[in-house]
Amino acid sequence: MSEAPRLFSPGSWGEARRIADVLRKETIGGALLLAGTLVALIWANSPWSGGYDKLVGFTVGPSALHLDLSLGTWAADGLLAIFFFVAGLELKREFVAGDLRDPRRAAVPVAAAAGGVIVPAVFYTLVNLGGEVQGWAIPTATDIAFALAVLAVVGRSLPTALRTFLLTLAVVDDLLAIVIIAVFYTAHLSVLPLLAALLPLALFTVLVQRRVRSWWLLLPLAFAAWALVHASGIHATVAGVLLGFAVPVLRSERAGGPDAGPGLAEHFEHRFRPISAGIAVPVFAFMSAGVAIGGVEGLTSALSDPIAIGIMVGLVVGKPIGILLATWLTARFTRATIDSGLSWIDMAGLAVLAGIGFTVSLLIGELAFGAGERDDHVKVAVLLGSLVAAMLASVVLRARNRVYRRIREAEQVDRDRDDIPDIYQRRDLRA
Repeated sequence: MSEAPRLFSPGSWGEARRIADVLRKETIGGALLLAGTLVALIWANSPWSGGYDKLVGFTVGPSALHLDLSLGTWAADGLLAIFFFVAGLELKREFVAGDLRDPRRAAVPVAAAAGGVIVPAVFYTLVNLGGEVQGWAIPTATDIAFALAVLAVVGRSLPTALRTFLLTLAVVDDLLAIVIIAVFYTAHLSVLPLLAALLPLALFTVLVQRRVRSWWLLLPLAFAAWALVHASGIHATVAGVLLGFAVPVLRSERAGGPDAGPGLAEHFEHRFRPISAGIAVPVFAFMSAGVAIGGVEGLTSALSDPIAIGIMVGLVVGKPIGILLATWLTARFTRATIDSGLSWIDMAGLAVLAGIGFTVSLLIGELAFGAGERDDHVKVAVLLGSLVAAMLASVVLRARNRVYRRIREAEQVDRDRDDIPDIYQRRDLRA
C-alpha cells in the first residue's frame, strides 16, 4: 500500500532550485508591476491626465494587416501573449518533467485553482443577478507577480513548499483564465484566419520538436500565428499559450544533439521570463491601471456599483473560500495530510494572498465591459480588492513568521556538505 500523499512536502531538490530561480525573477517583476501601477494612477489623477489618455490611445501598426492598434491594445493583446507563452511553458514543464507529473502531487494545486475560479465567479454572479453578469470571470485570476511582491515584504521566510504551491496554483489559474477568455469573451469568430493560424503554428511546432532554436525562423512564425489568431476574433493571448504548449520539455536523447543541455522549454523560459516579468506585465499594468478616481465622490460612486462590489467580494471572500474548500475536499478524498510544522492556517494565508487578482483581472474587465465608466469601476474594484487581500494575507503570514523561519533553517541544513540540503535526501520526502 502506497503512503498517503502530504500537502506542502518539499519535493525534489532540482525542482526546488528551479522554483527558487523563477520566484526571484517574478519578485523583481512584481516590484516593477507595482511601480508601473503607481505611475499610471498618479498620472491619470494629475492635471496632466490628458497626456496619459493620449499615450494609451496612440495608434501604431500596419493598417493593411488590421494591426493599427492603440498602445493599450498592443499591451493587452501583444505583450500579454508573451506572459501567457511563459505560462504555457511553465505549466507543460511542471506536468511533464516537474514534481507535478505525479498525479497525487498535481491533484491539490489543480483542485485549488479550480475552486479559486468557480467560487468567486459564483459570488460575483449572485451579487449581480439581473444585472451585468458578463464580468463574472474578473475576480477569478491570481496575479503571481503582485503576490510575490507582497511576499518579498512580509513573507521572506516562507517555506519553499508554500511558495511552490502558490506558483503552481497561479500557473494553473492562468491556464483556466485563458480558456475562459477564449470560450466566453470571443465576441465574433472569423473561421478563415483561425484556420490559417494553424499553418504557422504547425510549422513552429515541427521546428521546436526538432530542437530548432533559430530566432529568425521561430519569431516570424510565432508572430504570424499571433496575428492570425488576433484577426480571428479570439483573444490573441491564446496564441501565446498554444505556442508554449508546442515546445518540447524533455532533452533530446541524441548524443551531442543541440538539446544536450537544458530542455528547449527550459531554454525558452530562461530567455522569455525576464521579458515577461520585467517588461510585458509592468507595461501592461502601466497602460491599464490608470483610472481617474475622481476623489471621494468618484470612489464612492465606483464602490456603490454592483459590478465593483461583486469583484471585491469575489477576490477577498470567494477566492480564499474556493481554494480552501477545494483543497480540504481533495485532501479528504486522497487522505492527504499536511506536512509536519505546517497547518491549515498556512493554507488560509496562501488562499487569501491568491485573492490578489491584477493583470488578468484587468484584462478580463476590458474584454467584458470595454472602455468607459464601467471599466473604470472594474479597475477601482480590482485595485482595492487586491490591496485588501494583500493586507489580510500579510496579517496571517506575519503571525506565522517564527514558524516559517524555523522551517527555512531546517531546509538549509547540509551536514554532509554535498551542496544538497539534507531534507531533500531523506527517503520519505523523495518524489
